[in-house]
Amino acid sequence: MVGTNVSVGRSRNLVLAAMIFAVSMTFIDQTIVAIAAPQIQRELGLSSTGMQWAINAYLLSLASFFAFGGRLADTVGHKKMVVLGVIVFAGSSAMCGLTPAGSAAEAWIVTFRLIQGVGGAIMFPAALAIVVQTFGLHQRGRALALFFGIAGGLTAIGPILGGYLTQWTWRAIFWVNIPVAIVALVLVAISKPTTSYQSARMDYRGLVLIAGGVGLSVLGFQQSSIWGWGNPATVACIAAGVVLLIAFYFVELRTTSPLMEVRIFRIHAFRMDNLVLGIAMLAFVPLFFFASEYAEIALGESASQTGLYILYFFLGFAGASQIGGRMLDRIGARRPMVFGCALAAVGFYLWAERVTQLSLDSQIWCIILAGAGMGLMLTPASTDAVNRASRASYGEATGITQTVRNYAASLGLAVLGTILVAELRSRVTSSLVAKGLTTGQAASQARRIAESQAGGVAGTIPHFIRLDFAYATRSVFLVMAGVMAAATLVAFFGIQRGVQQEADQSQLNLPEEPKPAQTSSVRLASPRNSI
Repeated sequence: MVGTNVSVGRSRNLVLAAMIFAVSMTFIDQTIVAIAAPQIQRELGLSSTGMQWAINAYLLSLASFFAFGGRLADTVGHKKMVVLGVIVFAGSSAMCGLTPAGSAAEAWIVTFRLIQGVGGAIMFPAALAIVVQTFGLHQRGRALALFFGIAGGLTAIGPILGGYLTQWTWRAIFWVNIPVAIVALVLVAISKPTTSYQSARMDYRGLVLIAGGVGLSVLGFQQSSIWGWGNPATVACIAAGVVLLIAFYFVELRTTSPLMEVRIFRIHAFRMDNLVLGIAMLAFVPLFFFASEYAEIALGESASQTGLYILYFFLGFAGASQIGGRMLDRIGARRPMVFGCALAAVGFYLWAERVTQLSLDSQIWCIILAGAGMGLMLTPASTDAVNRASRASYGEATGITQTVRNYAASLGLAVLGTILVAELRSRVTSSLVAKGLTTGQAASQARRIAESQAGGVAGTIPHFIRLDFAYATRSVFLVMAGVMAAATLVAFFGIQRGVQQEADQSQLNLPEEPKPAQTSSVRLASPRNSI
């Protein structure tokens, strides 16, 4: 019996390792591209908005297709979707690394970043569903703490690796995904993860509505700094996106086999977990882009030094995520989520107050504090959301949670990017007027500088522009602190006390699903539906 338990434990851990390697590419690409952004922008001649789209296209695609990926995994098979997602992701990464210089560069890299996002959206919900089904309810907190913690640690490698790779060529930051993908595929083949799934029709109408709603709403915010808020196109894009998302909700309620089972949001805990995650993600993912830009432009750091700058954030994040997972298993999600959000809010505020000193040493402990807060909150919130909705299919619940997270991240990048550009333009205009330029001349130059993000080699950027960029970054970080303060209030008043339990199917008004056989806490499917 002991030997059997050890064997099952090893099998579970091998499955966990396989899934961590599979999703690590999606985590790495959230940070590694941000590190190389200034170099990519200069070499390919991209505008600031074009570079933001190269980053945001990936997040937009993730947000638009996560629900589709989760539903596809639950109806076709989780292992199949992990393998397909890894192949698509690695292939599109290779194509991003082959981006040609010239007029086609922007369209090329944005297109393949979109395809990367599709690969990630197919892969991630399936991988997380495999982990959830492999571990029992009260083992998931620790398992997913390892899942997110180790994946987060691999994300931390992204900035360091990206910093050194860009000294050779920025193209290598995409090619590095290929060996990771090969390792992931080998581990999947060895571990042979087994899960249950059920065939069903695919809701393509819902896919069109959610993809259009997400894309148009984020497009409006992203382009507002260029089009202006007085331009009807800005308001029209945002309004059309919101209308499509509302239509998506009501269409899904009336669809027999919906892309997203929106009635899951009737479960209070699931709804609150996703609300906290959505608010927090407005700051979490965009942070890497803005911190990288700040380090290279305001601090004048090299790409490799910028990687170390972001690593401090993950030093706090990785350790705290383990603590958060263990707290979830023992006492539930409420306490780590509340404390984590509050800690992140304090960390961002103190970080913001120090960025204008243009000194890394004064910021280190604030960066670690912000990272620890995010780590303490993220694992319990993500795990609790899946646990509360576990009577619905795991892949679908994961897809919904990840849709919320990535839509919020994409929206956050667009809104915070607009704030940064507007604040930088205002400050540079004032600085140039103080140096003797007319208001018109100063405004024209400030617009060009803001659009290029002070483009040029960091060492040649005048001190006053570096300082102006630091003040613009300060405004962004203060908004992030406010966002996390709001998340703290939602977690405090909305998250229930106590250890998580399986969701009550009656809350969804859904038919009871047949319970698959279980062996050693691993959910198994019938041979016909096994992967």
